[in-house]
Amino acid sequence: MTTRKRRERLPIPAARYDHEYFLSVCEGYEEFISSEGRDLSRRLRLAFSVAEIRPGMRVLDVGCGRGEVLRACAALGAEPHGIDYAPAAVSLSRRLLTNAPGSGVYRADAKRLPFADGAFDRVLLLDIVEHLHPWELDQALREVWRVLRPDGRVVVHTAPNVWYDRYAYPLVRFVRILMGQGSRYPKDPRAIIPANVDVHVNEQSVISLRRVLRRSGFRARAWLDTPPQHRQENPLFRLARHILFRWPPFRWFFEREVFAVAQK
Repeated sequence: MTTRKRRERLPIPAARYDHEYFLSVCEGYEEFISSEGRDLSRRLRLAFSVAEIRPGMRVLDVGCGRGEVLRACAALGAEPHGIDYAPAAVSLSRRLLTNAPGSGVYRADAKRLPFADGAFDRVLLLDIVEHLHPWELDQALREVWRVLRPDGRVVVHTAPNVWYDRYAYPLVRFVRILMGQGSRYPKDPRAIIPANVDVHVNEQSVISLRRVLRRSGFRARAWLDTPPQHRQENPLFRLARHILFRWPPFRWFFEREVFAVAQK
């Protein structure tokens, strides 16, 4: 294996995920700051609703980040536990998760979860999949399988839909260049948020995410969604957006976010 390939397979250094990343780059930071962690962003609300968390459940948030999901679990009467390998995330989450009996936040690797077999009713993998190399994701999912109870549920959110980046974005960029807006659309779509260029290493389509979950032994259902644009556009663009984001097969390429629910 070449030096470059070995480097590409190495986990992303935890130091890349510092306080600045979580508070000015990582999606949902605006809601987190404005509400001091009480409110969830749109994509977290959607994932949280699918999880159907109830009082008394033990919930594990893998890659807990700022901790707002842990706080939401505690507010429902669940027992939340979070792990993250970034010290900044552990610090933020511990600061937010207070007065929640039995809860905890731990610095740990998703590939080696420090919990007993069958310990959790729900495991959340929200915006972590794209940050794990394929070999890391396989190991992490084996650990998730191990700590999940037989009747438990795994909820996944990842973005962007890799089919959008590969196939739809070049067309979107071409149209925007013709409209004189090319400076906002770099050749590499990851560069729209520069911090993502080096940390998004395993983006998924709805098919690939379902496949990797099933390969790990889960029964999985996956689907696409996209954030509302709220753009003021002429009737032709509104019609095009309606078709591209709602009609198959176009929506498979233009919708941005991938969700999944999996069970043993």
